[in-house]
Parts: sequence; structure tokens; C-alpha cells
Amino acid sequence: MASPPLTLDEETAGRDPIALFRRWLADAEASEPNDPSAMTLASVDSDGMPDARMVLMRGVDERGFAFYTNFESDKGRQLLANPRAALCFHWKTQRRQVRVRGAVEQVSEAEADAYFDSRPRGSRIGAWASQQSRPLASRAVLEARVAEIEARFGDEAVPRPPHWSGFRIVPARIEFWQDGAFRLHDRIVFERDAEGAGWTTRRLYP
Repeated sequence: MASPPLTLDEETAGRDPIALFRRWLADAEASEPNDPSAMTLASVDSDGMPDARMVLMRGVDERGFAFYTNFESDKGRQLLANPRAALCFHWKTQRRQVRVRGAVEQVSEAEADAYFDSRPRGSRIGAWASQQSRPLASRAVLEARVAEIEARFGDEAVPRPPHWSGFRIVPARIEFWQDGAFRLHDRIVFERDAEGAGWTTRRLYP
């Protein structure tokens, strides 16, 4: 069931967009049937052509929005070459959207190790077996690679591959969108000039 419409005003938003995002995420976690942390990640390739895909956010704090991936994938190579990105969260049950833009940084080795170790063993095996974004001759080839990696590690702990880590989008702009009647939506944007600087807010026409 969709939640009742709420007026998104400056008092509701406050001056901390991360705190507001966490409140909206908690609402989504209580109502979305699948993956409330799913977000569209947009990057650009070497020709300046935009690329977008769904990924799962695996952490949010005052530093930004973190996710993990194979750095040799298309998105990994794009973000390493041009460390800027945009995100979009859409929570249909809440009739809400959050858009984020900012610089991209790598998470620390300790953060990457901790998250990798928290994954199911099958996912850790998969991180070694998959040559993400590269051509695959057949499903059988992938299954053979998984079997090879399983045999290599046996009952041992599966370490994090050197090509697998995480990125953090450090937001310079965060826009909150709340559905409104007759397409008269509420939109409030937070912006800052640099990481650690104070946020300014302004309302946008729908």
C-alpha cells in the first residue's frame, strides 16, 4: 500500500541530507518488496557516452554512498578513468526518488575486506570466477570456472580478489523528490562546494 503523500518542506528536510536519506531508506525498507537499497549508477566511458545500470548500495554515512564491484568491469574501468558519477534511488511504494551527483573515491582496503568477508561463500567464489563485462562463450564455461575456483580454495577461507573492491560516491548534490497530486511534486535539492562543507538548500519547480 502506498504511503500517504507528505509535504517535503525545508523544516522536514532539515539541514542534513544524509539523515533525511536514512529516514527515507528506512521507510522504503518497511514497504519495498525487493532491494530497497537498489540504485541506478551512471558513469561515462572513454568516448563520453553515458552508461547506467542497477547496483546495490552497501553503505551510507556522512562520507557518501558505497557499493562494491569488480574493478575490471565496465563500470569499474569507467569510474577509475573518470571518477565522477550519478545515482538515482526510486521507491515506488513511497512515491519518492533521490538523485545524487558527486566525485568517486575508492573505499579503504579494510572496508573492502570487511564487506567481502561478509558475503556468502558462493558470492566470494563468483567474484573470482567471473571476468565481469567480458565476452563469455557459454554458461558451461562459467560453471567450469566456478568449479575450478571451488577446488582451488577447498575448505579454506576465500580471500578478496585483488581486482575486487568498492567505490564511494561523495555527494556534491542530493535531490529529494516527493510525488504530488496533479504532477505538482515537491523537490528540494542540497548542494555543497566541497566535501565537509556546509549544505545549502533550495526548492525546485516540479
